[in-house]
Amino acid sequence: MMLSRVPGVYPAQGDTALLIEALWQERPRRGSRLLDLGTGNGAVALAAAAAGAEVTAVDVSRLALATAWLNARLHHLTLGLRRGDLTAPVAHSRFDLIVSNPPYVPAPHPTAPRRGLARAWDAGFDGRLLLDRICRDAPGLLAPGGVLLLVQSALADPRATIAALRRAGLRADVVAARRQPFGPVLTARARWLEQRGAIAAGRREETLVVVRGVRPA
Repeated sequence: MMLSRVPGVYPAQGDTALLIEALWQERPRRGSRLLDLGTGNGAVALAAAAAGAEVTAVDVSRLALATAWLNARLHHLTLGLRRGDLTAPVAHSRFDLIVSNPPYVPAPHPTAPRRGLARAWDAGFDGRLLLDRICRDAPGLLAPGGVLLLVQSALADPRATIAALRRAGLRADVVAARRQPFGPVLTARARWLEQRGAIAAGRREETLVVVRGVRPA
C-alpha cells in the first residue's frame, strides 16, 4: 500500500512491516474492533481497515492524524481518528485487537521530547517510557479473547514487556523477530550504547520483535 510521506511524521519502516505481518497472522475479521495506538501515518491502521476491521487510530500529533486521514482518503478507507495521549481518548472502549508501534529507542535523556520528529522514537534511557505505559493500560481495553500486538527493539528489553503483560493478566510471548541494520538514529547513538553496555563494541544491528498478549476468553 503506497502512503503519502509527510515531513515530521514517522514513515513506515521495518518495524511497521513486521507489525503488519503479525497482524495478518491474526486474520482480523470483518467488523472486528481494532485500536492502533500511535498510528503515525496510519500504515498499520489502514492494513487493518483494508481487511474489514473497524479501526480507531490514536496519536498525540495533529500532523500524524492529518497524514493518516489523507492516506485513508487516498485509499478509500475509513478510520476513526482520535487525538490524545495513548489510551486516554478510548479509556471506556473495548477492542478485539490492539496494535502499537510506539517510541522505543533508548535515548541519552530521561524524558520524552515534547515536540519534533524525535518524539516518534525517543523513549528515555531504557526505551521503555511508552512501552511500560502501554503494558499497564492497554490490557484493560481488550475484550475477552482479545489480542495485543506490540513491536519494539530488543534494546528495550522484550522480557520486561512480556513480564508486564503477564502481570496484567495476559498470556504473552514473542511471536515474530527480525534483524536489521541500525538506522540513522541508532547509528548516531552507537557509541553511547556501547558505553552503557547496551550493545557490544562494533555492533551495528538490532533485533525487532513483536510481543503478542492475549486476554483469556
